[in-house]
Amino acid sequence: MSDAEWAAVLPLLPVPGWMRGRGGQPEAYCHRAMLDAICYLVDNGIKWRAMPTDFPPWDRVYAFFRRWRDHDLVREFHDRLRGQVRMRLGRGAEPTAGVIDSQSVKADAVVGADSRGFDGGKLVNGRKRHVVVDTLGLLLGVMVTRADVGDRAAAHVLLGQVPPRITSWPSSGRTEATPAH
Repeated sequence: MSDAEWAAVLPLLPVPGWMRGRGGQPEAYCHRAMLDAICYLVDNGIKWRAMPTDFPPWDRVYAFFRRWRDHDLVREFHDRLRGQVRMRLGRGAEPTAGVIDSQSVKADAVVGADSRGFDGGKLVNGRKRHVVVDTLGLLLGVMVTRADVGDRAAAHVLLGQVPPRITSWPSSGRTEATPAH
């Protein structure tokens, strides 16, 4: 992460409990190093244990990631970042409208049969990504299902991830009704 990127990200990070007087000990590694390691892992598709030695130890990076995931800090950070981008573009920090869509993706042979299905409309054996984005295309919610899961059924679950004040529409070309939200 460049110095300019870090300067933009730093104020959006959740404040550790020990800095807010809630107890605990300071973390042993800088958040910048941890985030750089996670970005490296995602960008290169490596295993946790294959983390290069110029990053903190893989088990510490994984523990940091797991803690953020388990306490929903990834979503909190993402929502803050989305709000900042929206404000920079002259919009309100919180979106009021969204669009829902899905995409079927072929699954590799190593993907278990229990986590993939056949989308008869697209003739794809695999998984389906369901997303809700705001009117700027910024992510509000995402869900991955088997490809045979219908868009209407997934929309009911997916729309539960976005605040109720958001009005959502199906993407163009959708023939089935999207649940009212």
